[in-house]
Amino acid sequence: MTSLPRSVKTLMTAAILATTLAAASVTQAATVIRLGWTTADSEVDPYAIAAHYFQEELEAAAPGQFEIKFFPNNQLGNDTDMLQGMQFGTLDAGVITGTQLGTLDKSFQLLDLPFLFKDRAQAHEVLDGEVGQELFARLEKQGLIGLGFGEAGFRHVINNKREVLEPGDLQGVKLRVQPSDLFIASFRALGANPVPMAWSDAYMAVQQGTVDGLEIPLAVIYANKYADVVKYLSLTNHTYNALPLLMSKQAFSRLSSEQQEAVRTAARKAIERQRAEVAKNEQALIEKIKAKGMAVTEIADTGAFRDEVRPVYEEYRPRIGEDLVDRAMELVTE
Repeated sequence: MTSLPRSVKTLMTAAILATTLAAASVTQAATVIRLGWTTADSEVDPYAIAAHYFQEELEAAAPGQFEIKFFPNNQLGNDTDMLQGMQFGTLDAGVITGTQLGTLDKSFQLLDLPFLFKDRAQAHEVLDGEVGQELFARLEKQGLIGLGFGEAGFRHVINNKREVLEPGDLQGVKLRVQPSDLFIASFRALGANPVPMAWSDAYMAVQQGTVDGLEIPLAVIYANKYADVVKYLSLTNHTYNALPLLMSKQAFSRLSSEQQEAVRTAARKAIERQRAEVAKNEQALIEKIKAKGMAVTEIADTGAFRDEVRPVYEEYRPRIGEDLVDRAMELVTE
């Protein structure tokens, strides 16, 4: 058998080496990020929007270097399970409701003070400034990196008993609330009967009549088909629902400095897009919810509701941190 000329052998060897190195480089560069959230993977669900925009922006910031794998709809457990997974390093990232972070550090209960924010602009000013940065700094001690605050919009009351126009209409209404002592205290102050319950159990509970309703953002109502099982929606705007995009400190620490910067840049751009998309969708969502047969009630003045929850502020100021509450209140004072 005739041997190949040395020049041809050299070219073939170089080609094989180049292919091998390229393949190795791609394999090495494809850092997998497992990202979970509790709600549906829907184009109008705010959790899902945040996750998908983060994927898009990370690919733009670092082409080919990351592969994000999605785990929506409680696939990896509830918010508590996913937070623990990130702390232990078994989950890389998550879009988590801000309320749940109050179980790790009481200062996060600031975000759930009822009727704290007049509008989105006030919420963004607090979350994007020094107050938000201090909250994330406290999280780092818990093994979590805060990449930014997305949003689900304001939360509203839905129920099967009656429309809610004033605090008295909540008297005796059995509402599923997030497992938070602050949410329980707030709705008790308004006369309701709050029932703390994991999100994964909420739909069946209201469908079977175990509870009369719950409090929930518009996008989550529609994406998770609550209009099929609940009669009344009252636009109470009682709490702004922040959605922190978090990453496991262990996973983040394994990245190079360049990759860390890419992750932070992608998160910032994704959250900016996500907030705009959630806000844009809301009026259309109200119309879609009405079309499903749900009665929608607007509340022109929430002053009476605010008066009822004033004692909650006094009770929770020392728990959250008086300085933190004061700094936030300075930014939201009209």
